[in-house]
Amino acid sequence: MNRTLILLLVPVLLISCKQEFLERTPVVGATEANFYKTPEDALSATIACYNTLQQEVTNIQGSSGLKPHFRWFFGDVCSDDTDKGGSGDGDDPQLYDFERFQGNSAGQMLLVEWQVAYRGIAYCNLALQKIPDIDMDAEVRDAYLAEAHFIRAYWYFNLVTTYGGVPLVTTPLASTEYQQPRATADQIWDLIKEDLEFAIEFLPQSYSVNFLGRATRGSAQGLMTKVYGYLGEWEACYAVSGDLINEGQYSLDPAYGNIFTELGENGPGSIWEIQYMNASGGNWGQQLEGTFTNVFQRARGQFNGYGFNLPTQDLVDAFETGDPRLSHSIFQEGDVMGDRGIFTLDATGMPHLYYPKKYFNNAAEEAPFGDPNPNGHTNDRVIRLADIMLFHAEACVNTGRIDEANDMVNAVRDRARGEDWCAGTPAGVAPCAALPLFGGPHFPAGGGQPIFNEDVTLEDIWHERRVELALEGHRFFDLVRQGRAADVMQAHLDEHFPGASYSFTAGVNELFPIPSNEITLSGGLITQNPGY
Repeated sequence: MNRTLILLLVPVLLISCKQEFLERTPVVGATEANFYKTPEDALSATIACYNTLQQEVTNIQGSSGLKPHFRWFFGDVCSDDTDKGGSGDGDDPQLYDFERFQGNSAGQMLLVEWQVAYRGIAYCNLALQKIPDIDMDAEVRDAYLAEAHFIRAYWYFNLVTTYGGVPLVTTPLASTEYQQPRATADQIWDLIKEDLEFAIEFLPQSYSVNFLGRATRGSAQGLMTKVYGYLGEWEACYAVSGDLINEGQYSLDPAYGNIFTELGENGPGSIWEIQYMNASGGNWGQQLEGTFTNVFQRARGQFNGYGFNLPTQDLVDAFETGDPRLSHSIFQEGDVMGDRGIFTLDATGMPHLYYPKKYFNNAAEEAPFGDPNPNGHTNDRVIRLADIMLFHAEACVNTGRIDEANDMVNAVRDRARGEDWCAGTPAGVAPCAALPLFGGPHFPAGGGQPIFNEDVTLEDIWHERRVELALEGHRFFDLVRQGRAADVMQAHLDEHFPGASYSFTAGVNELFPIPSNEITLSGGLITQNPGY
């Protein structure tokens, strides 16, 4: 596999985060001989599983320097929703290559994603091996194990959707076992299901406020929903997503614009968030407290950002007229960018017309001490209720439950208008004319004749996913699982790079290449994806 698995041999340390449960407490003098003995040790091992989730910029084994890795690199920039951005084409050229599907297996962009995932898996495997032997309350022990199973499933989900089949490692490895063969994608999916089945059974429904960010039963149900959706197992997807929705643990935040504010973190519709904080005093050598997404996505110039992940005109045009989610997702010229000023081309020093808004942070919200760049406070909203509701709608359409699909999509669209969106507006007049609902009849606000709308289709749901979840790292992977990546991305390449003859090759570019460094370290046991 890779040499970062040596992390399996070191003692577990607690990590820090926004909530108390992740505050760092060093294990003084701990070794494997005297650790993993008490319930407190079991908790430490469990919390350590969350460690690498926060490492958006980290070191690569055998290389100097720190490398960024974000879900939105693959999900957004490699889709038709955003352009790379930065200071120009030469700013992170590997990402620019993959944006045009010209990348290869030699770059560090893919290597850091691979190695961080296996570091996370290593922590989980260690916890899963050691915790069962600790003398402690059985219910608490099973809940800790369920957290490790969930996080391992999450890492393998990211790996299999990015690379396909990868090495399947479920126990800590000795130094003589580092070279592991590549498993099939089906074997990886089977492990993910097994992990999530355990997690669904033993995870708690909720935690106290001091423990926000830890995986819950809903987190596991949400990820299992996505697993079944990606595999096209629609009856199973319908069942698990229906359980999650009907249990009533989560609800759509009445105001869409509240979701990505600081006050909206861990809100009613948030199923699982990776927690970040802005007051750790961390720096570029210690990336366990804050997110780098804030500074990477913020506009350049007077806004003191790096200007990555630029929304495309195609994404902007995908929002229907009057859809308020556009203004909550994307900055346009003339918009006020919080307390940093008004967005103009002169103020950014760049020609770009649009910037992402969901991960924007105000200057007043920056770290009060230390370097603010590695101390962004914005949580990563990994699984939201709206995401699961739209998967449920897909499952309904694919299993013939059209009325229920209408209800799911209508609820998401109706919430998008926000509370009192139509108050005082005559029927049929914008904004109340925006976002028509599916199925019928429906009565317009203020009275009038009923409107009979068509039933929702898969294409409608896919459109809704694009605008509801815009800039949250889903788009490329959605296109792949929907079987539309080749057509959509080729059209995008032709429009964005006219005359360049870039191509998206069906059967190849749905996956990214296995890092060549990992193939070498495996002694050839890991094989490359076709076409690379």
